[in-house]
Amino acid sequence: MDDFEVYHRTGQRFAAGESLYQTGDGHYMFKYLPSSAAVYLPFAALPMEAAKALWFALSIAAFAGALTLTLRLLPDVRGPLVPLLSTLILAKYLLHELRLGQINTFVMLASLAVVWALARSQKPDLIAGLSAGLATAVKPYAALFIAYLAVKRRWAAMAIALTATAAAQLVPVMFYGVDGTIGQLRLWRETLSASTPVLLNNSDAISVLAFFTKWLGDPARAAIPAIVALVALAVLFLVVVVRGGNNKDAVVLEGAMLLTLTPLVSPLGWDYNFLMALPAVMILLQHWKVFPLPLRVLLAINFAVIALALYDTLGRARYAAFMSWSVTTINFVLIVFALAYLRFKQAR
Repeated sequence: MDDFEVYHRTGQRFAAGESLYQTGDGHYMFKYLPSSAAVYLPFAALPMEAAKALWFALSIAAFAGALTLTLRLLPDVRGPLVPLLSTLILAKYLLHELRLGQINTFVMLASLAVVWALARSQKPDLIAGLSAGLATAVKPYAALFIAYLAVKRRWAAMAIALTATAAAQLVPVMFYGVDGTIGQLRLWRETLSASTPVLLNNSDAISVLAFFTKWLGDPARAAIPAIVALVALAVLFLVVVVRGGNNKDAVVLEGAMLLTLTPLVSPLGWDYNFLMALPAVMILLQHWKVFPLPLRVLLAINFAVIALALYDTLGRARYAAFMSWSVTTINFVLIVFALAYLRFKQAR
């Protein structure tokens, strides 16, 4: 749980008013907003092993909560087959998440709360706004859901989300003061700017920008094709939203698509972030018979590659090549396209 050790140390520094971003930490430097450090305060008060055990248990509970919430959003799912297969397909990402002690299960749960609020809640704007704001304060890539609220013209929800995100930035003021908090925000920006280009060539980086960096060998050369690809994905998503119309249930597929897009859009998206594709995989399996046979074969191969492309099955050399080619990025772009196909099929 190397990443959780970073969080635990960050919580201790936050409580003591020490700098969160220290160059001596090297690769294990904290890379998120100062406000997110407040999440780790209760864990920082515990001995490391006790804190790890509690975080591990809560991470499993968050995944179970996300699975349960997805099932509530997909009332037509009957029996255990769809959730079981979906979990098995994405199992390596869940196990990697737990081994690192990451926070993505919690972000996924908060993001799904946005979708649930819009689809099922009697107070959609309040719950969706607070959930999106909380998720963004913890991990900035969740700001995609705030943008989604704007696309859906849920202005009240978007205002609540922005207010919640801004309010979260005030928490560090209690520990650092105004000037100190501004200083920490400046260090966060500098840390992120300096570390991102270096990490794009990491074998586990799977964002669209990382994909083109690996193939072209240079983040500068990768920028233009990455921007073109991201714009194309954004246009595809907007078309999917338009085709969904004002149907409340349309937000379920859109939320699943946005969760899958999040690691692709975030420059520092890592392979285990695709754990958040759980709702997308469940939707595709639920509507399996809607796809014509050739697409079913393609999806089955895609799911098999996702599930079985492991160090243990491929060996060192093949697995290194698989990750250096960023095949994982292609796997989940195909899932995004499959969701779009499903929307167009349903909208006819």
